[in-house]
This record gives sequence, C-alpha cells and structure tokens, in this order.
Amino acid sequence: MAQISFFNTLERRVMPFESIEPGKVKMYTCGPTVYNYAHIGNFRAYMFEDILRRTLEYFGYEVKQVMNLTDVDDKTIRDSKACGLPLREFTAKYKAAFFEDLKTLSIEPAAVYPAATDHIPQMIKLISVLMEKGFGYQAEDKSIYFSIDKFPEYGKLAHIDRENQRSGVRIKNDEYAKDSVADFALWKAWDELDGDVAWDSPWGKGRPGWHIECSAMSSEYLGDHFDLHTGGIDNMFPHHEDEIAQSEAASGKKWVNYWLHCAHLMVNGEKMSKSLGNFYTLRDLIGKGWTGREIRWVLIGAHYRKKLNFTLDALGAARETLGKFDDLFNRMRSVDAAGDGSEVAEAVKGAKEAFANAMADDLNISEALAAMFDLQRTANRLADGGKLTKAGAEQVLAAYRDFDRIVCCLEVDVIREQPTVPAEVIALAEERAAARKNKDFAASDRLRDEIAKLGYQIKDVPGGKYELTALK
Repeated sequence: MAQISFFNTLERRVMPFESIEPGKVKMYTCGPTVYNYAHIGNFRAYMFEDILRRTLEYFGYEVKQVMNLTDVDDKTIRDSKACGLPLREFTAKYKAAFFEDLKTLSIEPAAVYPAATDHIPQMIKLISVLMEKGFGYQAEDKSIYFSIDKFPEYGKLAHIDRENQRSGVRIKNDEYAKDSVADFALWKAWDELDGDVAWDSPWGKGRPGWHIECSAMSSEYLGDHFDLHTGGIDNMFPHHEDEIAQSEAASGKKWVNYWLHCAHLMVNGEKMSKSLGNFYTLRDLIGKGWTGREIRWVLIGAHYRKKLNFTLDALGAARETLGKFDDLFNRMRSVDAAGDGSEVAEAVKGAKEAFANAMADDLNISEALAAMFDLQRTANRLADGGKLTKAGAEQVLAAYRDFDRIVCCLEVDVIREQPTVPAEVIALAEERAAARKNKDFAASDRLRDEIAKLGYQIKDVPGGKYELTALK
C-alpha cells in the first residue's frame, strides 16, 4: 500500500499521514450554514472532502466523518425573521435541499450531521470549562468572550504575528474581517435582533457564537483529539484558528493532527457574485440541463490546493469526456475474442499503480486522471487493431470500476438510453438568457426557434433562469 501524504496547513508542508488509531480515521468537515441553497463554491469544498474520504477508504482506512449543520448564526436568524418563519422551520427547507444535492453529486454521506441547535448543552458545558480555566470572561454587554491573550499559541494555524495583535478588542459578530485579531464571542447575550432565538445559560439568555459550535460538536462525536479537520481556505482564519484556541484551551492537549484546506472556486475567471451573473447553485445548473456527474467531473478536475475556474464551457467538455468514457465501456462490453487478457495486463497494472500513487501524493487528481486517459487510449488502440480479448476488456472495465471508487462519475456499468441535453443546446440557451437580460427580444425569439429545431423546448422561470425539456 502506498504511503499517503497530505499538505498539513498547520505545518505548511506535505507530511506522511499516520492515523491516531491504526486503520481508522476520525475526520471533521465544516458543513453548510443552512440559510439558503448551497452554491457551487460550497460544493467545491464538499467535493474535495469527499475525494479525501474516498481516497482514505480506497487505501483501506475506516473513516468516521462528521459534518456540522450551522442552523443558528447571524445569517440564519436574519433571514428567518425576514421570511417570518421560526428558525427551525426556516432552516429545515435548506437542510433537506442540501442532502438532495449531496445525492445528486454522489457525495458519500457522513456518519453524523450534527445540527447546532441540537447541541446547545454541549456548547454551554464547553464554555463553562473555558470560564473555569480563565480563558473566557463576561464583558459589559453580558456576552462571553475568549481571551486570546490567555492562549499563547493563538495564530499558529494562520501564522499570525502576535506582535501585531490588539489586546482587549472584542468582536461579537460570527464572521469578521480577516485582519481582525481579537477576542471572539463564545456566548452572545440576547438582543432584540435575535427575536425569539435564545436559550438559557449560566450567563443569561442568549445563543452560542459560531466558532464554539464546531468545537463542541466535534468533541462530542470524535473526542478531544482526532486526525483530520478540513474546510475552505477562507475558513482558516478566523474560524479554524478560533476553534483550535477554544478546544485546546479546554482540553489542555493537541486537538487536530492534520489540517487540510481547499482553494477558492472562481467562475469565468472571477469571484462568484450575483451582481456579475456568475452565481450558480447546483439546482441552477441542473435546471440548465447539466447532470450531477458532469458537474462533479468539473469540480474534481483541479488539485484541491489550486483555484478552480468553473465555466459552462468546462461542463460542455465534461459531457464530451464522459461520453467518450461511456463509449469505451460500451465497446469493452462488446468484445468477445478469446484469450487470457495478457495483451492489456501490464497497461492495466501500470494505470492502477499510477492512479493510486497519484492519489496518495496529496490527492494529485491531475496525475490520477492522466492514468485513466492513458488506459483509455491503450484499450481503444488494442480494440482498433483487433488485439483485445474479452478477458482483457473485462480487466479494463474492472480497472475503471476501481478508479470510480474515488472519481465516482464514470458509472462504468450504466447503459445509457436517454441522451443528455447537448452542449450546443445549452450554449444557445445561455445566449438567449443573455439576450433577454439585454431586452433583445428579437434575438431571444430567434434563439428559441433554433433550440426548438434541435429538439428542445425552453421555458423561462423566475430570476432570469430557464428549463430545457426534450420535444416529443
């Protein structure tokens, strides 16, 4: 078995991975704040975490993954009030949507999805420990804060220069500026903006701060010391830094051995933004006619520590690429020549070794995919020359089933009857959406007719979006 290595953000270097308990991995992943539908930037992180988990399982580890659901924070309270709904009813919709989206993208379910509102007692208990040990204090606003001056190692994850820290500055908001190094809220005293969202505590009515939620829930299900903690690079500071401080201050020991962070997702080379018109939820893309496997292929296509540029053209390329793999698998199933498969055995062995070695090397997905493409070319070349046997073709299919334990969008044994919406049709639909936005209705009508000639009907839906269906 290859030695797995990961880039540990805490150490700023690639390190051999050794689990605390041989053969078992405990892993905590930052989940969604359920105040809206998750967007593809969120899913870049969840996809990286899925590839990480699948790779560990590929190499024989038993993984216990915990992913939290943040269902009480500034944003969930703000938006539930705006909708006139109780917090739990408001967040339930987006929790359900999140789990549907995970299925669409073939993301393996975590062992536990703890919701913050179900773990308030654990948070109060953890804050009480911090108060007893002198790390927490109650300020004049009645909220409880963590004193970073009492924790000398504060800043070790983000590599913050402690000389520039400003003692005594407090921040109550869940999220704050990346250059703000300050005491952060563990427990927020109730105010009128919270409405009816509050719990009783030894320090008065209020609610937990965002950072304490992850510390309390991870220790509840994984203990005070575990193997892996992951998330997007934007969560490294202050969220993950604050988690380390309060967790290690409470337990008196190292909290997490390895920290892995994925880089940002860009759309069309720019930061995703509704104002730029490049903001997509998974549902937006499915509504445009793309499939979960195509979206997954694009999201896994770049190394997790590199920025990923997401485009609709990339989805078109994914459709073409996956279609060629579908053709390969159909072709392999049709081979019936006699023989022992020796003609392809070395190529299959080499591809599997290259794939495994690449994934063991800090999830080097580019090299892993290259191994898949190499085997594809070899198998097609042998089939073209009439040199591939049934036994050899079965070896090829078995190799791709093995690759798909991690990649999980090849679907080797699926025989496709219904074609997906052609990339050409989606391109015309996007052009029409732009024309409608610019109020060029003549062009919009012309493009609608072109789409119809290609066998599809386009239906406009609110928000400048559309749905495509095949004409019968």
